[in-house]
Amino acid sequence: MRVFWVMLVAVGLSGCTSFRADTEHLKAVPAERLSAWQQTLATSSELVVDRDIGIMGGGCYVALMIDREPAALMAVGEVATFHLPPGEHIVGITTDKQGGMLCSKGRLDRELRLQTSAGQRQHLRIVSEAKSGFGIVLDPR
Repeated sequence: MRVFWVMLVAVGLSGCTSFRADTEHLKAVPAERLSAWQQTLATSSELVVDRDIGIMGGGCYVALMIDREPAALMAVGEVATFHLPPGEHIVGITTDKQGGMLCSKGRLDRELRLQTSAGQRQHLRIVSEAKSGFGIVLDPR
């Protein structure tokens, strides 16, 4: 009987951890949820951000911020591409403040510093884990 309970807890906790979706299963963030950094510049770099698939926070959008300004609202299994000028940028995630309901009541503020150069392409992932919650990490593809 003990083994059953241990297995049940392990399965329950693993259900809260996200996993990377295959590229062909990712959907583009709809244009109405993109708010910045969409125009290609001659010297821009590309930033591609994927949101993992998982149950935790699955019914809520995560707000992606670039240089502390709203850039997109992302749902589970979505991808967005941004065109940034070369230099240092702060990329972060927070709750969807416009969403109302429970999704906007949570506390989520994660950031990382990103250095970009012209013509460069970088990938980030928005992950969710049972122990640490949401995070944003470099994805070395």
